[in-house]
Amino acid sequence: MTSFTLRSASPAKTKADAVVVGVVQSSPTGRRSAKETGPRLELAPGAEDVANAYGRKLRPLLASLDVKGTVGEVTRIPTSGAIGAPLLVLVGLGSDPQPADLRRAAGAAARAVTNAAHVAVALPAEAPEQVRAVAEGWALGAYTFTTYKQDTTRDDTTAGEVVLLSGAARKKEVVTALEEAQVVTRAVAATRDWVNTPPGDLRPPAFAESAQTRAKELGKGRGAPRLTLRVLDEAELAELGCGGILGVGAGSSAPPRLVEITYAPKGATTHLALVGKGITFDSGGLSIKPAQGMHEMKSDMAGAAAVIQATFAIAELGLPVKVSCFAPMAENMVSGNATRPGDILTMYGGKTVEVLNTDAEGRLVLGDALVRATETDPDLIVDVATLTGAMVVALGNKMAGVMGSEDVVAKVVDAGASAGEPIWAMPIPEEMKQRVTSSKIADLAQHDWVRWGGGLFAGAFLREFTDGRPWAHLDIAGPSYNAGGPDGHLTNGGTGFAVATLVDLARGLA
Repeated sequence: MTSFTLRSASPAKTKADAVVVGVVQSSPTGRRSAKETGPRLELAPGAEDVANAYGRKLRPLLASLDVKGTVGEVTRIPTSGAIGAPLLVLVGLGSDPQPADLRRAAGAAARAVTNAAHVAVALPAEAPEQVRAVAEGWALGAYTFTTYKQDTTRDDTTAGEVVLLSGAARKKEVVTALEEAQVVTRAVAATRDWVNTPPGDLRPPAFAESAQTRAKELGKGRGAPRLTLRVLDEAELAELGCGGILGVGAGSSAPPRLVEITYAPKGATTHLALVGKGITFDSGGLSIKPAQGMHEMKSDMAGAAAVIQATFAIAELGLPVKVSCFAPMAENMVSGNATRPGDILTMYGGKTVEVLNTDAEGRLVLGDALVRATETDPDLIVDVATLTGAMVVALGNKMAGVMGSEDVVAKVVDAGASAGEPIWAMPIPEEMKQRVTSSKIADLAQHDWVRWGGGLFAGAFLREFTDGRPWAHLDIAGPSYNAGGPDGHLTNGGTGFAVATLVDLARGLA
């Protein structure tokens, strides 16, 4: 496991296996050499003495290596004694590096520095938000999931010790920023672990048990956060009348669960309810999915993983916000017991729903959990779900969509910007209300097979279970799972998207 420390020291003189510095693009001024094209490149603040060590050789060196300084570009240079470390790693920061750029760049650099026991990172880190971004980026960019590999030597190449070089290393707020970044990245990594776990090994009972184990770990020792966790099994769900969760899980041999967590610190003045979709595998049910890509449906529990780990992180940070977390867990499978298109389910609270597409199951488990959340009398509710392919079509695979109460939506968007997780506000047009209530034989229609606005329909459906309370629905279907190559601080597989956003949301409410 990588350890992080802060130090105020010269990157040129620091003894380490590698030193990481930033490259920024600046507008060209004055005379230029024949080799210089495009933006002029300079080393970023914090690396001035490295630039001085190379002197006039630096710019020709960058030009000969075709360094462009774009965000996340990485160039490795043997130093040949020019500085204290044998390897200099240059990482592009663009022209006006913001925390989001630092996070991406640090993640890319972490993957480029392999087999180094001790790394010094001299990216801009004078302000707390910069320190947080660099630490988060490095930790998340270096993440690997090797649980099922016999030989992990090719994957586990991350540095054992990372020293963040900062002139503000002794400032209390900077030290706190590093400590808090490590709490958040542990929560994100745990979310990624859950999402990446094969679905046969993380069925609803096992998922709930894993959450229980982590809650017990957090509850040990003096000063432990005030956490309570309850797991409702299939018998208790039936007694309560949670028809949505039971209906989705009916086709599986692994019964559903509902995990309810409460963090209630003394002095809390705001109460946040979090609800997350926990479909541990989604075959589509009788409305079965195409075979291609179905293996990625192990990630359909990313919403539940995010809200559980965000709750744990909020508790570990000791934020003065009460959190009530609800994570409905079910496996959407095909069998003779599976819910059929045309069935009617009676949800928790009594509303009836006509099921028209068993592959639109997430809204059913969320409906039950949302009603449970309203009963805790929260000030606002946020649900998180890998809910609709329609949202991916609308926004792509790197941006989440959020809809609901205007004030809560604005808070979620702002929290996402602070956390480096892009979120776009989406509407719930009035026509969606008519579509959701269009069933001739039940209170609500779960789906209507109209191609247009499917993500907005899903939001309007969920709104029916919020009792008119301040609420936002965050659809993370796109960014929750990265099926492509690594990108900045994102690695392949589960991304842990929304954990940092929810933590920052709680910070803003404190």
